[in-house]
Amino acid sequence: MSSTLWIIIGVVVLLVLYVIGTYNSLIKLRNRVRDQWAQIEVQLKRRFDLIPNIVETVKGYAKHESETLKGVIEARNKFTVASTKEQEIEASNQLTGAVRQLFALSESYPELKADTNFLKLQSNLEETENKISSARQFYNDTVLSLNNKVELFPSNLVAKIFGFKKEAFFEAEAEAKVAPKVEF
Repeated sequence: MSSTLWIIIGVVVLLVLYVIGTYNSLIKLRNRVRDQWAQIEVQLKRRFDLIPNIVETVKGYAKHESETLKGVIEARNKFTVASTKEQEIEASNQLTGAVRQLFALSESYPELKADTNFLKLQSNLEETENKISSARQFYNDTVLSLNNKVELFPSNLVAKIFGFKKEAFFEAEAEAKVAPKVEF
């Protein structure tokens, strides 16, 4: 065999090895994104389960604050009917805002703030919110790695051939992007 044929075979083998390596790394990243999303869903479910208890506790003290309570319940219900990851992200962000309003409401009711059941539920929810925040960060870091691999040359060629797509980031709700107004 001539040296030209060996060079061609070597280039083809290197190209095949590159495609296999890139494909495998894309699979690993996609699976990590799915795993991180599952971690977020676990914490969202935990928050979802805590909310009815908090709403019921607040109802006993703040009977005339039905709009805030209704907003929390509606946000929770939106989450239950979300069918895509993007809808779940949007519903989760709305639920976060509604829960913030609920806790702000508790500031107006000293007897509610002193209720041990409410304090325990609030503590559990705050812990869950912190876990959701951490899980979001890990998820977004993993999505960034996958999206870079899907978009950057030459791995984008392999991604396109095998149908890999970019994933959506778990972005902050609109209210979190607005600076709070502080008055003295």
